[in-house]
Amino acid sequence: MALDDILKQVPIDDVAAKLGVSHDEAKAAVEQGGAVLLSGLAKNASTSEGSSAIENALKRHEGTTGAKKVDDIDQNDGGKIVSHILGADEKKVTTKLNESKETAGIDFGKLLPILAPIVMGLIANATKSKDSTAGGQAQSGGGGLGDVIGGLLGGGDSKSSGGIGDLLGGVLGGLFGKK
Repeated sequence: MALDDILKQVPIDDVAAKLGVSHDEAKAAVEQGGAVLLSGLAKNASTSEGSSAIENALKRHEGTTGAKKVDDIDQNDGGKIVSHILGADEKKVTTKLNESKETAGIDFGKLLPILAPIVMGLIANATKSKDSTAGGQAQSGGGGLGDVIGGLLGGGDSKSSGGIGDLLGGVLGGLFGKK
C-alpha cells in the first residue's frame, strides 16, 4: 500500500472543480494533504493512548472506500478527523500548506476534511486485512497500525515522493515533532 492508493480513492477531477484548480494542482494538493494526515496519524500512533484512539476511530471507517464525487464524502466527519489528527497544530499546518508554492491557490482547510475519511477508510481496511492474516490478533502499541501508516507514507512513487518529502521536512517544519 502506498500514498498512490489514496490518490486512487479520491475523485481528483471533482476536487479540482470544487477548489477551482487544475487536475494537476488538485493531485499535488491531495498528495501533500494525504502525507500530512498520515504524518499526523503516525505521530499519534507512536503513543499507546494515541494508537488506541486511532484504532477506535478506524472501527467506524471499516469498509469505507473512495468516492465518485466530493459530495459523497462526509466532510463534517472529515473535519472532526482532521481536528483529532492535527490537534492544536491544525491552524498552523493548514496555514503552512496554504502558503506552499507547489500548491498555491489550494484551500487546505477545505481539502483535508475531504481526504480524512478516505485516508481513515484505507487504513481501517488495511489494518483489518492485516489483523485477519495475523490470526485476528490486533497488535497493541501501534505495531500493525504503525506498519500500515508507515507503508502509506513511504510507498509513494519516486516522481512524487521528493515533493512529499520536501513538504514533510520543510512545510511542516517540525510541527509534529515538537511539543
